[in-house]
Amino acid sequence: MTVSRSEASATPGAAHTTTALTTAGTTPRARAGGKPRRRQELRDFLVSRRARVSPAEAGLPDGGARRRTPGLRREEVAVLAGVGASWYQWLEQGRDITVSPQVIDAVARVLRLTGPERRHLYVLAGLNPPLPESAEDPEYLCDGLHRLIDAWMPFPAHIMDPYWNTIAYNESAAMVMGFRPETVQNCLVTFFTDPVYRSRAANWEANADRVVAQFRAACSEHPDDEGFETIVAELSEESAEFAELWARGDVRAGGQLVKELEHPLVGALYFESTQLRVPARPDLTIVLHNPVAESGTAAKVEWLNSPEGRRGGMYSVAG
Repeated sequence: MTVSRSEASATPGAAHTTTALTTAGTTPRARAGGKPRRRQELRDFLVSRRARVSPAEAGLPDGGARRRTPGLRREEVAVLAGVGASWYQWLEQGRDITVSPQVIDAVARVLRLTGPERRHLYVLAGLNPPLPESAEDPEYLCDGLHRLIDAWMPFPAHIMDPYWNTIAYNESAAMVMGFRPETVQNCLVTFFTDPVYRSRAANWEANADRVVAQFRAACSEHPDDEGFETIVAELSEESAEFAELWARGDVRAGGQLVKELEHPLVGALYFESTQLRVPARPDLTIVLHNPVAESGTAAKVEWLNSPEGRRGGMYSVAG
């Protein structure tokens, strides 16, 4: 049974630079063989997406039986996107022209591209694609992800949003790591301010700089996001340790972290903590804790989640 659940949202954003179709950031050898293929893929992709959008869907008259072109004409896409007809024709042909993210976004809007399709168009046009974003309902995959962390029992698992707010956690995360509803539901804030977690995190000092560097990497995916700025400002006021580490400016991608915990009932526990992301819900991160091999952790955690262990755990939340 999942212990906690709340709604999460993200506002991804990224900066891109204008580029020409002849420069895709690859080596000369790769460009020599890849450029003609990419131009052909760009043409085929745009033609197929044009054919998919009817004039009525674009807010244009359908032209009746006299219309022979399936979907939109090139000229219609150009007008709706606010670009010249010749320029759009050259784009479809993969000509050596300058393109910008703003124009590509306008074309993507007219062609009603999905998020993955828009990213694909950026790549074909030789631009760095924007960050993935979820176009799904906020509840999409939530039930399945809850079942996933429940199935990870008896080992701890939880789900975070982009700000590292705790969206859900399983019962083992509560028993082993001290997750509980009365605390601030943010993993970064808990790491620095929760006395229960601090009392159990035996290698807290060794991991603290990595945790802060990973959070800065998460911030860099959403520049100028006030949500991240608020968390950093408030935690800096509350924790001098965090403020000192944040001032270093270190950045490290999220991945795997070894956590050593000292549990009041079973003693030393060793976990490999791994962050996983689902492409269809890039706003969520699943964190799975796997016992380190030959550390005796698996047996201890299984006992903690047994009826006997749960009875003892009722009195150990303060330790």
